[in-house]
Amino acid sequence: MMFDEWQEKLYASFMHWWLLLTVVALAVLLLAESRDSALWKALSKPLASAGFIGLAVAAGALETAYGQAVLVALAFSWLGDVLLLSPEQRPFLLGLAAFLLAHVAYAVAFVVHGQDPGWSLGALAILCLPAFVVLRRLGPHLPAAMRLPVYAYVAVISVMVALAVGAFAAGAHPSLLVGAVAFYLSDLAVARDRFVAPGFVNRLVGLPLYYFAQVCLAWSVHAVSRGAALIEVAM
Repeated sequence: MMFDEWQEKLYASFMHWWLLLTVVALAVLLLAESRDSALWKALSKPLASAGFIGLAVAAGALETAYGQAVLVALAFSWLGDVLLLSPEQRPFLLGLAAFLLAHVAYAVAFVVHGQDPGWSLGALAILCLPAFVVLRRLGPHLPAAMRLPVYAYVAVISVMVALAVGAFAAGAHPSLLVGAVAFYLSDLAVARDRFVAPGFVNRLVGLPLYYFAQVCLAWSVHAVSRGAALIEVAM
């Protein structure tokens, strides 16, 4: 029992250090964005994103099916972050694909966690309205080659958030739902910055929202792995 308590404290310490890495690197990234420093953006963004991957591992992501699915989502997100450093269209499309796969992995994680189907379907029906509004707003600004990928992305992220609602209704930790909603909102800032009204203010709002979302989702792994460990002890 004492070893388990010591191990728990050690993992908690690691989680806090990884969280600190994300926070510090995010601060550097925001400064780099304000000064349009390509070098510091390229250095700080992968580090900030590595922080939420390390946080998930320290939280016990490798110990449960839910944690493993979240870890896959975070890894695809890291790849997407690196690809989106480029202003060119091809890397952006590849980054969009990486984030789409991240949302698919999150959706799988939320299904694995457990669902209340009524809440999931109800949330999806409600989310159709903001999806319609967003696509109607973005439509005139999208190049022809970007329309299908963006439409698919909006559909997938809407399903992901709906499944997060279903998982929360079925008893998931609140950080799961908060993270999913924050991710959704951060993507609105990305879309506005890329297609509608580019500017630092989008990144000033969107980047903290995005990293807050990923940290919440990584942190949600801790509640699941801790619960699994308690079940093992009880057995």
